[in-house]
Amino acid sequence: MAKSAIMERFDDNSLVAKVKAWPQRAKSFYSDVRTEMRKVTTPSRKEVQGTTTVVIITVFLFGLYFAVIDKVLGTSLDRLIKFLTHR
Repeated sequence: MAKSAIMERFDDNSLVAKVKAWPQRAKSFYSDVRTEMRKVTTPSRKEVQGTTTVVIITVFLFGLYFAVIDKVLGTSLDRLIKFLTHR
């Protein structure tokens, strides 16, 4: 019984097996990283300018949207508070 317990402890899923497999897994990982990095391309200046323009316009539109919502909610709450406290 003790021998079988020891053998179960050192099966393929054991910590020892994982540690022994680490160098091969690391080598495979770095090989995959190298392969993927070869696929990476630098965007052209025109693409960068286009995406930057889209981001700037989007930020201003969201800023305008939130300013309007803030003004509407602020005014509404002020009027509600004045109405409730005026009585």
